Amino acid sequence: MTQSLDLVFCGTPRFAVPTLEKLVAAGHRIHLVVTQPDRPKGRGLELVASPVKQSALNLNLPVTQPDRIKTNDEFRARLTTLNPNAIIVVGYGRIIPQWMLDLPSLGNINLHASLLPKYRGAAPIQWAIANGETITGNTTMRIDAGLDTGDILLQREFPISNEDTAETLAPPLAAMGADLVVETLAGLHSGTIHPRKQDNSQATLAPILKREDGLIDFSRTATEIYNRLRGFQPWPGAHTRFRGKNLQILKARPTNEAVSPSELKVIVDRLVVGCGQNTSLELIDVQIEGKKRSTAQAFMNGYHPKESEKLGP
Repeated sequence: MTQSLDLVFCGTPRFAVPTLEKLVAAGHRIHLVVTQPDRPKGRGLELVASPVKQSALNLNLPVTQPDRIKTNDEFRARLTTLNPNAIIVVGYGRIIPQWMLDLPSLGNINLHASLLPKYRGAAPIQWAIANGETITGNTTMRIDAGLDTGDILLQREFPISNEDTAETLAPPLAAMGADLVVETLAGLHSGTIHPRKQDNSQATLAPILKREDGLIDFSRTATEIYNRLRGFQPWPGAHTRFRGKNLQILKARPTNEAVSPSELKVIVDRLVVGCGQNTSLELIDVQIEGKKRSTAQAFMNGYHPKESEKLGP
């Protein structure tokens, strides 16, 4: 049976919810859940609670949402009084200050969705897919002052299929990561886990995504563009221009038609765009600015792309 520990949980996104729920199910005592403040969302800009807050309330756990934590004396006093065995951090979205790192005996334990030191940063799932990786995984590490540079505790691999997107890959990774956190706590408490330093020479970065990351560069190969389309879901997606309007490529697949880069070509009932190194991409679902998502066939019927017409600025 798992030894019950006193914990503080810091997290915000849906990816963090399975870990919170699994810790409770394992019998650990969650004395406080720390999450980001409610944010305005939708057309009405109504305040919406984070997925972690919603889960915590359903579990009847105490929740706090400080605007800042580094210089927050009230928050610091509250955590110091709680004196947790460990602080669990999953996608919280703020840098953990040194006073928090020093507080618990087992440290601040982070679940990171990559095989560190690869893909340090805010978007490891997205960049792993975008870069064409076939294997990813989870790492539990003890947080230090750097960006995902702490000592590795446990790791588990997970396959990436050719059809996976960031949206389809995140849920199974989150579920597997939840089990890994529970296993990590048990190992730290029993002394069977031996932290190991990361090899910084092997580090790669997964920075926060920007809108321009989704802009399609048709000098890339079709496979490279396809991988980025899969990785950058749901945002920033894969976008270009058609007749002066934004065009989102929502679904596509690499093909072998000989078409010049960025040039559109209608082949029977298929719409193909040329990419780098004599590759091409068949467009399946698209969405032009101001319109709903449509099939490439419907797009062709509505816009009748001309021979040699190009996508892009």
